Amino acid sequence: MVNTGRILVVDDDPTVAEVVARYLMRDGYDVDCVADGHAALRVAAETDPDLVVLDLMLPGIDGLEVCRRLRERRPVPIVMLSALGEETDRLVGLETGADDYVTKPFSPRELALRVRSVLRRARGALAPTGETIHDGDLTVDSAAHEVRIGGRAISLTVREFDLLAFLMRHPRQAFTRAELLEKVWGWEFGDSSTVTVHVRRLREKIENDSTVPRRILTVWGVGYRYEPTT
Repeated sequence: MVNTGRILVVDDDPTVAEVVARYLMRDGYDVDCVADGHAALRVAAETDPDLVVLDLMLPGIDGLEVCRRLRERRPVPIVMLSALGEETDRLVGLETGADDYVTKPFSPRELALRVRSVLRRARGALAPTGETIHDGDLTVDSAAHEVRIGGRAISLTVREFDLLAFLMRHPRQAFTRAELLEKVWGWEFGDSSTVTVHVRRLREKIENDSTVPRRILTVWGVGYRYEPTT
């Protein structure tokens, strides 16, 4: 099978790690498995994975801190795992920079599909080749997977990038949260708060004042729309 990328699986449950690794290897990925946060950071620096499957509850350094440190180093896609089903835990994971969040127990096949979806978006498969979108001092370069404001590079997660690019391609068009989950995340169903978190994070990164947004606007009773500044 043709290699489709390298994935780092971080989970202190050897059974979970083994099952996840087996399914991912079936899909053609090279997989490294580690059981704690310190090892995750070390191996990530050594192997430069294309994506990290990261458990929230880890010995040593917990998953949230590992996620933060990985995101500081480079925008590697992260799918977070958690045995905790509370909404606050999932939202904290998304706020930290995870691109997707899967709650245990989960279907290994579903996780593999989520991984494929995140990687496809990270590699720009949803964006027209070479497309560059401009709005005032904001530029979205799909070929380079790069966002700049006034010439300054802005670090976005895969989902944040996709959400911004999608909204900018459809200016002044309002989308519900459910529509955005389907069109950006590729989910036919899901928790709409995922969209809310990503919109908030985007506003913090691209708006002059995130409390009074001028680009990504809330359409009350509907969802969100992008309002060009030029």
